Amino acid sequence: MYLADLAWPAIAALDKNLPVVIPVAAVEQHGHHLPVYTDSLLLGEVVRRVESRLGPRALFAPLQWLGNSHHHLDFPGTLSAAPRLYLDLLRELAENLLVHGFKRIVFLNGHGGNVTPGKQAVFELRQAHRDRADLLLLFATYWDFSQPTQEISGLVQREMGHACEWETSMILQLAPQLVVGDPAQLETVPFGFGFEPAYRGWITKDRTVPGHIGSPEHATAEKGEQLFSAFAGGVERFLTQVENWNGQSWS
Repeated sequence: MYLADLAWPAIAALDKNLPVVIPVAAVEQHGHHLPVYTDSLLLGEVVRRVESRLGPRALFAPLQWLGNSHHHLDFPGTLSAAPRLYLDLLRELAENLLVHGFKRIVFLNGHGGNVTPGKQAVFELRQAHRDRADLLLLFATYWDFSQPTQEISGLVQREMGHACEWETSMILQLAPQLVVGDPAQLETVPFGFGFEPAYRGWITKDRTVPGHIGSPEHATAEKGEQLFSAFAGGVERFLTQVENWNGQSWS
């Protein structure tokens, strides 16, 4: 069910052990061929599919479209909160839900740049509520709960990129009218950060000229539907695990 659809007395009456999901995504450049709302569109569709299966077993907050996308700011259209500001925004959203009595809070992420501040946000929240053994504070990214390359034949990429085969396929399935031109005419921009296993500080234009990373030329709407199905299934299994937590164990 969706928090936005409910009046406050109905929210007050909910079981406080209900998993509460806060979807977090972004508005940022996605190459020459995909809309800047790509991450939010894709996460929104995953949430729609999962909510339709779980119904009253989970509460979904409105999708938070503002993300940590400073690394994309060289490309027009990107809207971003700086990392510390974004981290504090996530913390305060969770604190609101704790005030309302909820105990199982899940940030469900759809943008890679949100991962580091998101993990830090739930880490800091746990320190702030260290006297509470009944809290489950989680930050999760939707594509981590499935292994598409083992489930879907024909995928070229082994991992999620940016405006890549996977994301382009899902937009082709969800909103093909928003795809600019023919992705099959694009060329692969390789993965890799450089100097690995060290982590090198980077901005997006260090790694790609057109803005995409990966192989959008191999995208199809059929792959997109299979990817949505795989990701939604993985998130459903994860939220069922959250639902079944006994309220005190580590896992």
